[in-house]
Amino acid sequence: MEPVFVLPRALAAAVRPADLDAARAQMGFSLAWHIVLACLGVGLPLLTLLVEWWGWRTQDPSCRLLARRWARAMGVLFAVGAVSGTILSFELGLLWPGLMGTYGQVIGLPFAMEGVAFFIEAIFLGIYLYAWDKLSPRLHMLTGVPIVVAGVASAFFVVCANAWMNQPRGFTLRDGKVVHVDPWAAMFNPATPPQTTHMILAALMVASFLTASVYAVALLRGRQDRYHRLGFTVPLALGAIVAPAQLVVGDWAARFVAHYQPVKLAAMEGVYHTGSHVPLTLGGIAGRGGLQYGLEIPNGLSLLVGFSPSTVIKGLEEVPPGDRPPVTGVHIAFDLMVGCGMFLIAVGVWLLVLALRYRRRPGPWLEGTGRLLRIFLALGALTGLAAVVALECGWTVTEEGRQPWVVVGLMRVHDAVNVAPGLRIGLWLVLAVYALMTVATVYVLRLLTRERPVPVAPQESDVEEYPIV
Repeated sequence: MEPVFVLPRALAAAVRPADLDAARAQMGFSLAWHIVLACLGVGLPLLTLLVEWWGWRTQDPSCRLLARRWARAMGVLFAVGAVSGTILSFELGLLWPGLMGTYGQVIGLPFAMEGVAFFIEAIFLGIYLYAWDKLSPRLHMLTGVPIVVAGVASAFFVVCANAWMNQPRGFTLRDGKVVHVDPWAAMFNPATPPQTTHMILAALMVASFLTASVYAVALLRGRQDRYHRLGFTVPLALGAIVAPAQLVVGDWAARFVAHYQPVKLAAMEGVYHTGSHVPLTLGGIAGRGGLQYGLEIPNGLSLLVGFSPSTVIKGLEEVPPGDRPPVTGVHIAFDLMVGCGMFLIAVGVWLLVLALRYRRRPGPWLEGTGRLLRIFLALGALTGLAAVVALECGWTVTEEGRQPWVVVGLMRVHDAVNVAPGLRIGLWLVLAVYALMTVATVYVLRLLTRERPVPVAPQESDVEEYPIV
């Protein structure tokens, strides 16, 4: 099938390389910044509801105080995420009119449904935050359920649109024009199940491990009261549960790529030549005809893909050089993603071992100054960074791995970009805006950590002295 060129070839050829690079850099930076907040919007409401429910069931003041403070942080992050998400929606139209002008009618449905989910989340978040003392505990928790559902739904619908770019479906090309559009078929394309599941689990991991890392730092600084121990163990436990499931889903997603996007798999693993008995290469950079300076595991990739050393893996030689993704960046990003994921699983296993150990001992959980405990807390403090790195690397693999296509097999990136000059100015403007948002967000969150907490109930006055984290 021939690529669709929405813009005349003469105009497409007139796009300055610097402007194209600026558009890609702006979109990539905006997505990398927003995706962390989006993950917090998916996972933090679930964490907040969990500790609120547990505090209501056990009458634990520390849990209820955690819920209140996480809810306030959730409100701040939601507001900032709404701003960055709005910027992204404008960038889609301003930077990539070729894509939206041709295929907007195909992928408009998930974006519209994401908007509905966003409004539902905003409405119930307002109720949840401002009706805390005006509703019964059970009814108040019920108002938080739509926030969790809407957050997950928002992530699902947005990733559906991205999955469509990897597996375009739901339309017919006739004389270079899109006809017979089926938005539902487009949204539920073959890439949707593995990609959306992978993203939602990643969001839960980022929210869980980022939250746990904050309290791990506090515990290392000596704040070993019940409030901080719960603030560390509850999100870490959720992350430890999700991480092994993500390993299984990641394997599913990789097998999908091997079947539907063999060129992307070849870039991920640095395979240049088609054949069997293909090794799995850890690390390395692209060289002449293959990866260099990497550690090879004989037959490893063939075994992972087809459970047999004789499994044939297609190499980059199957496509022209101009259709190949950047191997070094995609391969290193993939290795970093997997490495960070294994680190997070290892920390989760250690948490399980400690939990079993402390169950047989009297005394508070995770209290002490032993070397092993401090090492564990130090690793717990690194889990937030590891989860974010894995997230960003995963999206790098997804986006860079399909280059030079913006819609695989149909439209190249340089045919989708805005041909107007001056895109570099927009890049610097966006960088300035995001710098201001970053400073403002950190400042407000730090203010929330410094102010004295409001007592949840008279019997909970003993937790007033806890510093907010």
